[in-house]
Amino acid sequence: MNASLKPWATPLATGAFLISAVTGVLIFFDIEMGAVEPVHKWLSWLLLGGVGVHIFSNWNQFSGYFSKRPALGIIGMALVVTVASLLPVFSEKEEGGGRSAGIAAKALESSSLETVALVLKTTPQVLVSRLEKSGIVTVAPSSTIQEIAARNGKSGKMVLGALLVGPEKKSDADRDDR
Repeated sequence: MNASLKPWATPLATGAFLISAVTGVLIFFDIEMGAVEPVHKWLSWLLLGGVGVHIFSNWNQFSGYFSKRPALGIIGMALVVTVASLLPVFSEKEEGGGRSAGIAAKALESSSLETVALVLKTTPQVLVSRLEKSGIVTVAPSSTIQEIAARNGKSGKMVLGALLVGPEKKSDADRDDR
């Protein structure tokens, strides 16, 4: 349509896609470094604008897709996925607006082994034993899960997993009601 937009519409859409793709993959794999998340969130607007300008400047070619069954199928499936993703049944968020499991895990990772023992209704010694059985060395029960993880070259999630795996047969220490 507009010939003056064509020389920069595709490079703009491509550049914005590259930013969104790289930052999106990093976020997917929980690689939190630099300004990845804010760049992804805010520069996604650049992607929307770039694609919008690209579609506008190539409207004749783009509108031709609406007469082809495979293209309509792909566009239709994208719309179905988009609408389905908005349904509350797929929501991981709780009423407070946060992802409760992730928030709880982060809180536990920054807590001491003694505190985690209270949450799990057991003793720090039982948790130390569980960690040792997983090959994780603990210096002191006052150490945080993050500190234990760092000392052992593991992630906090991995250490928490070792603590939360179905407890062995309950010992006397596990049975005491607090």
